Amino acid sequence: MSNFDPNRFVLEHDQDTPKEILRAAYQAFGELTVSFSGAEDVVLIDLALKVAPKEAVQVFALDTGRLHPETYAFIERVREHYAIEIDVRSPDADAVQAMVREKGLFSFYRDGHQECCGIRKVAPLRKRLTGLPVWVTGQRRDQSPGTRSSLQIAEHDTAFGSEASPLYKINPLTHWSSEDVWTYIRMFDVPYNPLHERGFVSIGCEPCTRPILPHQHEREGRWWWEDQGGKECGLHSTNLGR
Repeated sequence: MSNFDPNRFVLEHDQDTPKEILRAAYQAFGELTVSFSGAEDVVLIDLALKVAPKEAVQVFALDTGRLHPETYAFIERVREHYAIEIDVRSPDADAVQAMVREKGLFSFYRDGHQECCGIRKVAPLRKRLTGLPVWVTGQRRDQSPGTRSSLQIAEHDTAFGSEASPLYKINPLTHWSSEDVWTYIRMFDVPYNPLHERGFVSIGCEPCTRPILPHQHEREGRWWWEDQGGKECGLHSTNLGR
């Protein structure tokens, strides 16, 4: 939808509820594609199915091959709970094999997570987003003060879109807190990953995620061996330029 204006959308809907934002996005695009991995994303699935017909809501997940067993079970639970299809995307096997052959299974502890995330997450995401007009994410401003503090409810995604095929990112939970997310989950009996009950807040791949301690920020459990300033894997690389 080349005539969509994210700045105007923000002006008109920034004070709306996430449900109202999703309804407006559906009215603008006629479809909603939700990327699914964590608690926020299931809230979005729950809301999207309340404002749009099921056939207009597409859900996909990235299977890096290194997820927790609980996460794989969680994906199936969400699929069954909402009776929806989840398009599970895997990385290119040859690219993974080449990296592992050259550097081993845990090179990210030495070299940083960007190369591994680029192969296992960013490349499959780019392939899935090709040609899409709109992508709904569960990002929140308070998730990562260093990279998401100026997040908007609607953005032009220049990292994965192109001039010929523009992509717009809708972030309905921009102004919500983690507490808001969990209040909704409990109120509407939304499925969640059981790892949350064991201190995991932001859940990624098994080797790169650990529980956080009291008073730690939720992103400190991700890539904990790296600098705390830029906790992004590349899926939302435009955040790093804010």
